[in-house]
Parts: sequence; structure tokens; C-alpha cells
Amino acid sequence: MSRVPELSLPQFSATILAMIDTFLVPEKTVVNAKGDGPAVDVSIAANRVFLLILNITNIIEQESLDVSIFGSADGAAWSPKPIATFPQKFYRAQHPMLLDVIAHPEIKFVRAHWEVNRWGRGTETPMFEFHVSMREVPTEILKEATADAKALA
Repeated sequence: MSRVPELSLPQFSATILAMIDTFLVPEKTVVNAKGDGPAVDVSIAANRVFLLILNITNIIEQESLDVSIFGSADGAAWSPKPIATFPQKFYRAQHPMLLDVIAHPEIKFVRAHWEVNRWGRGTETPMFEFHVSMREVPTEILKEATADAKALA
């Protein structure tokens, strides 16, 4: 009877870091009044810079949407002023923005807040369908972008 030799494989030790890739406002959210998205824990982020994308997928005419981002140390008490704000929006489109909380180590949670307004003829109730995605920007990409920016300066 032939014997198959045992293979000895080296032991690997790896730390897998979870990159944050979530929504501050869930997909297909329809709003007609001001409100807040869920609190998102950013304390586990390896890098505290995030790409936010406001994606407006449906609207009615003559209305505006204001979306701001607030920070919190505990997920209960929120900053009195937003830590980031998208410019006021009126149309369907995707709007990217970087959120950098490196300088705010006390911030462990973030959430979106929105305000809507309607004017003109027709119904007085505004209607927006939108979502806000949030993706952690990898350190390597930030280093490369910083080096490129310095080279252009």
C-alpha cells in the first residue's frame, strides 16, 4: 500500500479589516418632510475618510432638498452643527462628496439629516426619492491622490 506524504503548509496570520460600505439613507427612501437617517458606526473604520454619494432618483417640480451630515460620540447626542453639507439640490442626479472625520476622533457615529421645501403651483407637499451611500476610502487611494495633488501644486 502506497502512502501519500503529508503536506505541511505554513501558518498564515492575517488581519482582515472591514471597510465601511453602507447607506446613510437607505435606497428608494421617499420623503415629504424633514427627517434623519439611521446612525452609522464609523469607529471601526481603518481610515476616517468616506465617499458619500447623494443619489436623487425621483422628484416633482419646484422643490429643493438639503442633506447634511451630523456626528456623535455616543449615537444619542448629535453635533449642534453639521460636519458636512451637500449643496442644495433641485434635480435628479448623483452628487459625490468626501467626508473627512480624521480631525474629529470623538466622532464615533454619523447620520444624515434632510430638509425638503416645495413652492409654486400644484400640491404643496414635496416628494423626493433618494439615498445616500457611504464608502470608506482606502488609505492607498488617499496617499496616491495626495501625492498627485502635491505634484500639481
